[in-house]
Amino acid sequence: MEKEVKFSLVFRDMWQSAGKYVPRVDQLVKVAPAIIKMGCFDRVETNGGGFEQVNLLFGENPNKAVREWTRPFHEAGIQTHMLDRALNGLRMSPVPADVRRLFYKVKKAQGTDITRTFCGLNDIRNIAPSIEYAKAAGMISQCSLCITYSPIHTVEYYVNLAKQLIDLGCDEICLKDMAGIGRPVMLGKICAGIKAYKDITIQYHSHAGPGFNMASILEVCKNGCDYVDTAIAPLAWGTGHADILAVQAMLKDAGFKVKEVNMAAYMEVRSQIQAMMDDFLGLYCNPLNRINNSLLIAPGLPGGMMGSLMADLETNLESLNKWKSKHGQPALTEDDLLVKLFDEVAYIWPKLGYPCLVTPFSQYVKNLALMNVIQMEKGKERWSMIADDIWDMILGKAGRLPGEVAPELKALAKEQGREFFTTDPQANYPDELDKYRKMMAEKGWPTGQDDEELFEYAMHPSQYEAYKSGQAKAAFEADVEKRRNEQNCTAGSAAAQPTTLTLTVNGQSYKVDVAYGDAPATTAAPTAAAVPTGEGEDILAPLEGKFYRVKNAQETPKNVGDTVAAGDVIGYIEAMKTYNAIRAEFDGVLTAILANSGDAVEEDDVIMKIAKK
Repeated sequence: MEKEVKFSLVFRDMWQSAGKYVPRVDQLVKVAPAIIKMGCFDRVETNGGGFEQVNLLFGENPNKAVREWTRPFHEAGIQTHMLDRALNGLRMSPVPADVRRLFYKVKKAQGTDITRTFCGLNDIRNIAPSIEYAKAAGMISQCSLCITYSPIHTVEYYVNLAKQLIDLGCDEICLKDMAGIGRPVMLGKICAGIKAYKDITIQYHSHAGPGFNMASILEVCKNGCDYVDTAIAPLAWGTGHADILAVQAMLKDAGFKVKEVNMAAYMEVRSQIQAMMDDFLGLYCNPLNRINNSLLIAPGLPGGMMGSLMADLETNLESLNKWKSKHGQPALTEDDLLVKLFDEVAYIWPKLGYPCLVTPFSQYVKNLALMNVIQMEKGKERWSMIADDIWDMILGKAGRLPGEVAPELKALAKEQGREFFTTDPQANYPDELDKYRKMMAEKGWPTGQDDEELFEYAMHPSQYEAYKSGQAKAAFEADVEKRRNEQNCTAGSAAAQPTTLTLTVNGQSYKVDVAYGDAPATTAAPTAAAVPTGEGEDILAPLEGKFYRVKNAQETPKNVGDTVAAGDVIGYIEAMKTYNAIRAEFDGVLTAILANSGDAVEEDDVIMKIAKK
């Protein structure tokens, strides 16, 4: 009898691998019937890590989006699945246990069938609660083996990991080859080893970028794989995934039983994807992400991160070149910076204990590598700026690293008075739902159907507040307008373009300054009056990003008039999905806060003032 292989469309990841944003809910609902008519998909990835934060960023309610987007697939008998980050839920930082438990109840109620859980450290302690919570909520628990290639990550390592997850009660295993650097023969052996232990459903997820993945798909299918993740042009290949047409044809020729593809529907989906890109999403898709690149083999950076990486690289390159211009140094090109970044990732990855390069640890490693490159370009030392979340990874607070941390980082931790953790990571993050429920009551915000709004606030507090205020939508629309003007201004000067827009969101008007070229852009928050300016030393933004006074509800913001000591955290710059702490450099009194939470700031902008004691 022919072995049947079924197909999954990773629609969310297609977009995340190409750029910064995902389609709006109206666009998702419009394309769903054509995806269904294709007739070849038994599963569709509808939501998950990154999806909901993106909704919030452009002012859309992610709960509404998930409910409406999953509905047509359920009606057609197609399973929906999502990606979740175990201890980190749907965000970059760890999540309390009560929020994680609610997460699965909410997503099941919204129509998500399967949760694909992964931990970038492959730490069983982080994954085990997700199996319990998913099954209690009535979801299928699919647990991931985060695939990478190192002296530590062997066939035996992965087969033993799968055995532990199976023994804990997971329903399925995913080989999550998120960077596409898994070697085909190795992956086949892993698949065969798991099937020899138990005939459990296996799904293979890979990215095309480095060039291995078609061979890998064939190899895992020969060794018992049941489902294969695929994509649709124009978002196939490159940092994305193999196109369904090529995968279907290859497996059919190899003797596997596979469903046929309705080509008229395929062309309709393809056309709609292009229309979405032409609308606004293409403004955030870097052309380099459309190309396969074997340079990705060495750094092993995941395809799902490359969309945001190229956007980050563009922003940081502009900022770095401004600094170089001020100091009489030659500018770098994007290729210059990209190669330096790839080299630095390959250099620091072993020193960080070989965390699998998948969210959030891929971002941590990439962010740290990029910070190292930028600081060294400015004549500073490597490791001179390490965000607290990255320290948490190094110190084991977020889970056990597969390898040993380098002596130089251990010495730096000791010098800064930091201690390594050996406890269960979840124990480091106390429950918070009651706190957020109280905050919502005080603000007059409903907790929503099935407590889904409570979940959203607790999972993404700063983004949710920016969404509720309308600030997120205003900033997003201003950025789209800026990018469209930059794209279209092949003739005429920037002086002839609008420098100020007035946007109305939910009845609230926002005045937005639009930047062209090197001019800074800021979004004014709807406050009654400007923050008062005081006396004292200027506190400068250490890098470009968004300013926040706190990063979660556990923190109390510093206010004007507060006494601060050297080393105190007085705010954060959120850049590249990481909160970078701003610390007081001396004892004093905070006399001015010159930016509002959520404001975009540039490197060296004055954001606070402190009067020395």
